[in-house]
Amino acid sequence: MLITTTGLKPVRRFPAPTTRHQAVVLKLAAALLRHVESRKLGRVLQAPCDVVLAAKTVVQPDILFVQRRRRGIICSRNLLGAPDLVVDVLSRETQKCDLRAKKRIYAHFEVPEYWAVDADGTMIETHLWSELGYIAAGRFGRRDRVSSPLLPDLNLPLSRIFNGFDN
Repeated sequence: MLITTTGLKPVRRFPAPTTRHQAVVLKLAAALLRHVESRKLGRVLQAPCDVVLAAKTVVQPDILFVQRRRRGIICSRNLLGAPDLVVDVLSRETQKCDLRAKKRIYAHFEVPEYWAVDADGTMIETHLWSELGYIAAGRFGRRDRVSSPLLPDLNLPLSRIFNGFDN
């Protein structure tokens, strides 16, 4: 964590994500964007993009998807309401927050689908919203293909996302 100051007031900041984290976000966002745009399914956005869920509840997922029929929640500066899919790429600094607090927030606001991506462990866990909360929908590794009920015909080979990080 970095401590910086704005004027005389100290501000806590986490260090920038690792290059591996950023590369996984970029590859995954690009793959989702290609899939969504080629089928005219909606919009894919990536951080930093504020998602305003309530007056005092604002999150910034790494990647998000909004179905075409719900594009009205997309404003010029942020989203006003829950996206249909939220993707958080975990880092050591944010893993507990993403897996616990943010997942609870997404559940409270009934985000239909949540993906937790472990860039270091090369794994994606998908969760689907139900009236009982999130239900684990799948656990996908480097050799698997991820799919989503929100994204018809998505059959994304994760080797394209996680390979190339030998350094």
